[in-house]
Amino acid sequence: MKVITFILSLVLMAPAFADDENPAKELLLKMADAVHNRNFDASFVVVKGKTMEPYRWLHAKQGNTELEHLSLLNGAGLEMVRIDDQVTYFEPQSEPYSIDTDSIAGPIPEVLFKDVERLSQHYDFVLGGKGRIAGRAAQLVRIESKDEYKFNYWLWLDAESSLLLKSAYVNHAGEMLEQLQLTHISVTEEPAALLLEMLNRKFPTPLPAAAITQQEASTESNNWQIGWLPEGFSLLKSDRHKLDLNNELTDYYLYSDGFVEISVFVQRPLPGRRPSGALSSGATTVYVHNSGSFDVSVVGNIPAMTAKAIAESVARPL
Repeated sequence: MKVITFILSLVLMAPAFADDENPAKELLLKMADAVHNRNFDASFVVVKGKTMEPYRWLHAKQGNTELEHLSLLNGAGLEMVRIDDQVTYFEPQSEPYSIDTDSIAGPIPEVLFKDVERLSQHYDFVLGGKGRIAGRAAQLVRIESKDEYKFNYWLWLDAESSLLLKSAYVNHAGEMLEQLQLTHISVTEEPAALLLEMLNRKFPTPLPAAAITQQEASTESNNWQIGWLPEGFSLLKSDRHKLDLNNELTDYYLYSDGFVEISVFVQRPLPGRRPSGALSSGATTVYVHNSGSFDVSVVGNIPAMTAKAIAESVARPL
């Protein structure tokens, strides 16, 4: 009895550890903090199959002001500039425009630079092995989907700075579908001159907020019923507009689980009956379903079976 009492006293005196303590999640939070507070100049490529997109990514903290610049280096180019909570897009053959947002819509999921805790209900954070990426010591962190309807996402973080060195969408067979690989990164004490120059530039006045509230989105979505979505997805936006590709009127729905976005388009059948089917580029799937009286297109970084199930669940309201 004395032995049992002694062991019990040790347990009661031992420091308490939170049930949700997770070293993988802690590393992701450190990465988010580093991305917002460090000065760095990085180059990376996004590899999708045989295609490759090169980017340059700069970030700085000047006093209390956060500065960020992301540019696509191939083709006509694409430039994105962020000063605190305003992002300006410079796109080929269109006028520049600004929006009020705290993150650039780039190839890295925005939630990774925020509080990833919101993902924990539908994803697990798992610590992987160590390696070497871009000549730097790296730690693998895996964001694993809790079901088979979404891809996993792996990140390799710089052991010294906590910044991202590589990431990949990975299917449940362990195959990398799409990769983002840094080819160069320099962490500096002072901001890059290009970023400081942004403080003296004039940018367009931000557009009115494009996002609508959940209640408004639900009201707008009465044209169609989306009968099935993976767990955790909710409606962000819905509207009716003409597609630039063919000038056809379509009903549009945007869903998200906080990490992955899924777009659903519903329109009248196009001339010439086409069989239903999927096309993939890297992690992005485009599934087109011909129901006879209407066509459904589902686009997102999701498995083809998920896109197919969503498309086939669309029906007219009863």
